[in-house]
Amino acid sequence: MHFDDRLATVLRQPVSGPVIARIQFRQLIDLLGQESTTAEESPAYAEAHIRLDELAALIPAAQRAQILREPMMRLANPDLVARLAAAEPEVASAAMAAADLSEQEWLALVPSLPVRARGILRHRSKSSPAVEALLERLGIADRGLPPAESATERPSRPELPGRPELIVVEGGASTEPRPKDDSSAGIGALVQRIEAFRKARGTTGGTGAVDTSHLSPEASRISRAAVLALDFTTDSEGRVNWAEGPLAPGLIGYHFAGLHADEETVRLRTAIGERQPLAQMLSLSGGPALAGSWRIDALPRFSQPDGRFIGYAGRLRRAAGGAQPRNDATGEADSMRQILHELRTPANAIQVAAEIIQQQLYGTAPHEYRALAAAIAGDTAQVLAGFDELDRLVKLEAGALPLAEGECDLASLVTETIARLRAWTAPRGSGFAPATTSEALPVAVEQQEAARLVWRLLATLAGATAPGEVLKLSVEYGAGHAVLAVDLPRSLMERMDASPTVAQPFEPVRSLSAGMFGLGFTLRLAVAEAAGAGGSLVRVGSQLELTLPRLTTTAPGHTHA
Repeated sequence: MHFDDRLATVLRQPVSGPVIARIQFRQLIDLLGQESTTAEESPAYAEAHIRLDELAALIPAAQRAQILREPMMRLANPDLVARLAAAEPEVASAAMAAADLSEQEWLALVPSLPVRARGILRHRSKSSPAVEALLERLGIADRGLPPAESATERPSRPELPGRPELIVVEGGASTEPRPKDDSSAGIGALVQRIEAFRKARGTTGGTGAVDTSHLSPEASRISRAAVLALDFTTDSEGRVNWAEGPLAPGLIGYHFAGLHADEETVRLRTAIGERQPLAQMLSLSGGPALAGSWRIDALPRFSQPDGRFIGYAGRLRRAAGGAQPRNDATGEADSMRQILHELRTPANAIQVAAEIIQQQLYGTAPHEYRALAAAIAGDTAQVLAGFDELDRLVKLEAGALPLAEGECDLASLVTETIARLRAWTAPRGSGFAPATTSEALPVAVEQQEAARLVWRLLATLAGATAPGEVLKLSVEYGAGHAVLAVDLPRSLMERMDASPTVAQPFEPVRSLSAGMFGLGFTLRLAVAEAAGAGGSLVRVGSQLELTLPRLTTTAPGHTHA
């Protein structure tokens, strides 16, 4: 549990720059590198490795290697060592040096290491004889290619004076005369060494892919189908020019904005033409491991310093089995929530700094500075509250935030809200004139959610009233719903005459509880909240009508065993 808490704390921190990225990379290495038999069972374990891969793409290899070479660095987790060993040579070398595994762990890990990492491991002075013997048995030498033959070892061949050397093409009967050239002999020897290396090691010639020719077709299919994510880049036309992973050969050259006329391709083609971020479902064609439904998320790239569009960089994620593709609204909601997440980071930093100065946590500060810091902290708190409201609207409109179920009395909530608003309305001679009713109106909405909605609606209307303007209000049952009907202020009537709904945007006027985004946004949020509760908020003539689902009560006179 302690491991989970520390890992979750690190993963909650946003990556707002290169310095934070290096710090978080170091923290994850420390946590994942611990020797723990239960680490793999941690809920955050897989997420941490994904974050580590994302950070590796942001941090240059030299800096990652420097982190791994820090004093007291210890990697006791074989899974982490294996991941780092597959990285760039300098990172793999630093990881091999920092690894602190038992002999049994090394013996289990070595066969799965890349060939390059095995060669690095031979230089470790701490390797046990059993590990050294395993490396010898696997044929790992210090060089990647077999050594070239020396001049004394190469068999001599008699040469005929005055005649060019004959090059024999394997498998054919033709000979091609070519003048003797020392450089061609060197190239030929290198080609032979590469061919010998391929045959001896059984690899694919340095591409980094694993040779699966010895596996059964079923095992090979399963190993390739296990790929759930692919990183890629494209050119300015949307054609993949780089990809990473075992499926990269099938993806390179794929044209996302090809000649197809289906809806997915048309949306992608439009987004690429407008240089917009890509976030949607996509069906790929190709081999069994590549074909199917994927989620594409990519951002446009621009050259420096001229700002020329050069393509996209992103990731493809395999759609989960049975999952329904997310629509455009959900994709846009996710993008907006990511933007809000990035905006909260500097706002939180500003608020913390202001509170440090205002509360003199690090030493005394002049009163003028403390006053300014208090004002900044208040403004930042209002900005963060606005972000929370925007995030709430995005979630509600995307259907990702259903309101909590429960029950409450709508009539009493309205009465309490009007009483709270008298501090604003009474000095101005404005407010509400509710129809007298002593009947309770239970609704199927949780108490706090209903109170927030009623306050948002009535406070917004109260803030828009002119001095001396009183709005008529009624709460009653009708057609299976509880209905709160309230007159519109004259100022809102003038701006809403062009639309029968309250979703029309207004100018951002600062008033009572209108929020930092103005009246239009506040009413739009109220519309979304009403819909999330199973009701509605619409304009009917000169009134706004809020309907909420009526709570079904037990009829009187019935008995229950």
